[in-house]
Amino acid sequence: MGHTAGERRLADKLPLAGRRSKAGVVILGVGAVMVALYSVIFSLLMAHEGADHSWAASIYWTITTMSTLGYGDITFESDLGRLFSLWVLLSGVVYMLVLLPFFVIQYVVTPWLDRRRAARTPRKVPPTLRDHVLLVGSDAVTQAFAARAERSRVPAVVVLEDVVRAGELHDQGRQVVVGPLDSAATYRNAGASRARLVVSTLSDTANTNVAFTARQAAARVPVAVTASKPVSVDVLDLAGADHVLELGQVLGREMASRVLGSTGRYHAIGSFGDTLIAEAAARGTCLVGLTLGEALQSLRSRVRVLAIMRKGRLRKMTPDLRITDATVLVLAGTAEDLDEYDAQFQTIGCSEDPVVILGGGRVGRAASRALSDEGVPNTIVELEPGRVENSYSVLEGTASYAVVHGDAADQRILRRAGLEHASGVLVTPRDDDLNVYLTLFCRRLRPELQIVSRATYERNVATLYRAGADGVLSYATIGATELWNHAGLSHRVLVAEGNELFLVPRPASLARRSVRDDAVRRRTGCHIVAVLDEDGTLAYDTESIPSAPGQLLLLGDRHAERRFRETYLGRRRRLRRSGPTDLGARG
Repeated sequence: MGHTAGERRLADKLPLAGRRSKAGVVILGVGAVMVALYSVIFSLLMAHEGADHSWAASIYWTITTMSTLGYGDITFESDLGRLFSLWVLLSGVVYMLVLLPFFVIQYVVTPWLDRRRAARTPRKVPPTLRDHVLLVGSDAVTQAFAARAERSRVPAVVVLEDVVRAGELHDQGRQVVVGPLDSAATYRNAGASRARLVVSTLSDTANTNVAFTARQAAARVPVAVTASKPVSVDVLDLAGADHVLELGQVLGREMASRVLGSTGRYHAIGSFGDTLIAEAAARGTCLVGLTLGEALQSLRSRVRVLAIMRKGRLRKMTPDLRITDATVLVLAGTAEDLDEYDAQFQTIGCSEDPVVILGGGRVGRAASRALSDEGVPNTIVELEPGRVENSYSVLEGTASYAVVHGDAADQRILRRAGLEHASGVLVTPRDDDLNVYLTLFCRRLRPELQIVSRATYERNVATLYRAGADGVLSYATIGATELWNHAGLSHRVLVAEGNELFLVPRPASLARRSVRDDAVRRRTGCHIVAVLDEDGTLAYDTESIPSAPGQLLLLGDRHAERRFRETYLGRRRRLRRSGPTDLGARG
């Protein structure tokens, strides 16, 4: 049978309390044995010298000597007695100055600090707080969401039952509420009924309990949870979750969508209203060799080129920028506009080259299904036999995948998987060290190959790019972006790890300046890629920023976003310090 969170906390505390009690008994027992033994030896040595002392005097001498007080009213006359006194003194120093302070710290100081920490960690949010997001747990996804909320001045409250972790986040400036996650009172104290969204990213079983409990405290507030297993989706729905995010499936599909193929066709990666955001590789098209100015003049559709990327890095949009085989165009337009782009530049009559997927876990299998649905043949390289079925044919008319069992770091295995003829490689294991190794290995084998890698920790993203990855995606960023957009906050589209498209209100100080103003990029690191009208539609023909109200579409990383907001929206943010920022358009 399952256990509640309260039972689990009690079970965790009981062994710790038992170990502390046992250690305390041992320390006190050692001290009592030392006092009793030394008192007996003292009496025997004193009797040998012809002195007679009571048991009270023996214990008195032993304790005063062990504690280094040594009043000198009782002393030995013989050398043997004096040597014994030295031994009692030295052992007493060890006991009094090492063991007893440890005992005091464990049983007096530490519990007192824990009580102080628990007392200063909030148990309730202010009653005026509303339209905030409740984040249950503290993993990479919730941390990324909280950091994004802080930059956008959107209230976010982290709900934890670990007092120590809650205190650390509280010291970092996060809004925190401490309480048992299986108690409806915790969510009431966190203002769940006034919240915009409740998000839980714990295990599937814990998320079920959280969704069920939070629904008691807030019947109408949306609850979004993550699921690691497809079979958990129905259970989480029954528990009251409105949105279940299968991170492995989403990450696999997103990685598959970044494989640009070999025919030059576009791949949609997101949208802003009716405007689709897509990527298209220049390789294999007539765009290769042209400058950006010449390419823009040759466009017959109303597609807008938002940015140019090479190896995951943004390039300055200048007319003389040369388009190469490694160039990736970030496009915006309606479905009809993008179809017209394909009609002009896609290589007709050629099938997509296969894709090699390293790793047959949930992410790798999800990427394989997405590629197969698009008609892209793919091969999964998996070390563990039986983890992936050998081959199957998905929907009629689509491609099937193949499986090669073996070590992905073996050149012979990669050759069997078809690396020499592949258009791209997806590196999907959850081990960042292995992903860096595989990325570097594949890049050395085929320098022109497109490589999209998965990252678990943000600190390894830059390393993966240096190893040769063209794109990097992670659970944290994918999950935070998906949940952010589901909350109805300012809509975002993830281009690659470290590069996002996001909306901001138009600063009055940028009115009538060029959309391609390089001063903004030099000052903040953000690229102004487009202007959005008040109704949220992308203005294709606008080359300067209007003075009328509206929004800007920016491209950059979190540091660039923070600098832009501080530089151009600082006054607006100060005026709105008590509430959330402009929420922008919802895709």
